[in-house]
Amino acid sequence: MSDQIETASETAPEGETPSAKSADVAETTAPVATPEPGAKSEYQVLARKYRPKSFDELIGHGPMVKTLSNALESGRLAHAFILTGVRGIGKTTTARIIARALNCIGADGNGGPTIEPCGVCEHCRAIAEDRHVDVLEMDAASRTGVDDIRELIEGVRYRPTSARYKIYIIDEVHMLSKSAFNALLKTLEEPPEHVKFIFATTEIRKIPITVLSRCQRFDLRRVQTDELAAHYTRIAGLENAEIEEEAVTLIARAADGSVRDGMSLLDQAISHGAGKVTTQQVRDMLGLSDRSRIFDLFDFTMKGEINEALELLGAQYALGGDPPVMLQDMLDLTHWLTRVKLSPDAANDPGVSQIERERGKEIAAKLAMPQLTRAWQMLLKGLEETRIAPSPIQAAEMILIRLAYAAEMPPPGDLIKKLRQDMNNAGNGGGAPQGGGNGGGSGGPGPRMQVVNGGGASAVAHRRPDPLGEPEQVEQPVYAKMPETFEEVAELLGKDRETTGLAMQVKNYMHLVKYEPGRIEFRPARGAGSDLSTKLIKTLNGLTGHRWLVSVSEREEGAPTLKEQELEALEQRKADASQDPLVRAILDGLPKAKIVAVHLPPGQENPEGEEDESGSVYDDAFYLEGDDEL
Repeated sequence: MSDQIETASETAPEGETPSAKSADVAETTAPVATPEPGAKSEYQVLARKYRPKSFDELIGHGPMVKTLSNALESGRLAHAFILTGVRGIGKTTTARIIARALNCIGADGNGGPTIEPCGVCEHCRAIAEDRHVDVLEMDAASRTGVDDIRELIEGVRYRPTSARYKIYIIDEVHMLSKSAFNALLKTLEEPPEHVKFIFATTEIRKIPITVLSRCQRFDLRRVQTDELAAHYTRIAGLENAEIEEEAVTLIARAADGSVRDGMSLLDQAISHGAGKVTTQQVRDMLGLSDRSRIFDLFDFTMKGEINEALELLGAQYALGGDPPVMLQDMLDLTHWLTRVKLSPDAANDPGVSQIERERGKEIAAKLAMPQLTRAWQMLLKGLEETRIAPSPIQAAEMILIRLAYAAEMPPPGDLIKKLRQDMNNAGNGGGAPQGGGNGGGSGGPGPRMQVVNGGGASAVAHRRPDPLGEPEQVEQPVYAKMPETFEEVAELLGKDRETTGLAMQVKNYMHLVKYEPGRIEFRPARGAGSDLSTKLIKTLNGLTGHRWLVSVSEREEGAPTLKEQELEALEQRKADASQDPLVRAILDGLPKAKIVAVHLPPGQENPEGEEDESGSVYDDAFYLEGDDEL
């Protein structure tokens, strides 16, 4: 986890001591962590070399420092803390500082918990060097199981060897398994008085709520760009490196609120420039385009000067610019211009140069809000296309072409106003001539429109009949008869080829609970689609011209499905047929035969059964299946 450290060679005025007890302390001027005296001579990366050792050296975490300060003064210390935030903002470092604050005994050995650890007592030194036996760090990413937590719980009951508190720091705690969390719950709720837990995570949503409710939570925010820039400038000074102001601003932007990420970039930039860091070197290192060129590229594109825009894009690409990064810069610029359009004070951001500020105001004044929002949507979609395209530069060119031509389109509001104006002119006779021709001078008859209700917001446009043309025939829709039964609903759906599939779903998956014309209540069978009721409503509304209500019932069992009813009726007919004298005689003569279907001849569908001379009503009306032959 990263560590943010503040530089500051400045010292407090005489008679004053730095204090983190006030949230109003200017964090950007906090003292910087300096290397320990007698440290090893081999090189350490800046993120470790300047890791904070006290709360004064942290940046951007004033609310947390104030809370802990008041808790220490009043003795209201929680038994468990959880620190969350993005990578590189100092979660693990903060956990170690809390451990030092709780176990510090002061330079004279008689001190108590303090917000300002002395840094010289044996406990402070041991914790800083990661060798204290009572401060145990556990990486939950590699020790995720319940056995690891069981081992931790076994050690909780023993008192600390030398320190005031035994402190367990669990990094990336969200990686613990569900069983491990459950095993920890009881101990976390009622730990011994000598035990403190400090958790750190980047994925707070993955932590069970039962764990969160037992911890005091601190959300470590991203550090602002101006705070990071000031911090990196002081670090560069301590490293005897020269760095341009714009270069350090680029590094701070690229860090995206993470102190560690920016420290790593600063370390790389100092090595790249051999102690002298220029803006162009940082741009080359990060694959960024010249910021002024991004303004030019955006301006050319939005003015529709696509040739100039493509030439500039190609030139930046030849210089090493990455197409997705250039589009990302244009996307950021669009967002910034939109903010400037809404609030001109946004242009006074300290991280914006004077040239960018002037050009931004100029471009924002020329563009309408619909153009900016449309550019945002197109660039956002185009950025993803560029990242997955086989040739990113070709994809970027096509996106600029698309944006340039879309930028020339008038806003929808202007189109509506122009349409209403043309319609009013046509209705008042001030538009196109009656005999033919339109506003453009063409010879064909133009559309004749008339606005009623005064042309206001509720105006309705009607086409005026053309006296020279044929009268328009308005075809009235033909609706089916309203089904009286549920069976008729299935029959209606089965008549149209487009709805036969829905008819099969109705027969197979709907247990009817209640039916009346225009309303169906059913229980879906297993395998029914989740959108069955929605499809049925839409289809029946269109077929009958009436509004249908189809609801799902989970409580009522409902009748068997139509398919089940058909199968039941078939089995009953087969059973009845098997009792017929002629059919029974045939089945006795063919032991392996069985009845598969029964159909009464047309005109003989008498439920009571009128026997013929053979005593059978099923003459040539049944089908047998088997291996025997007559």
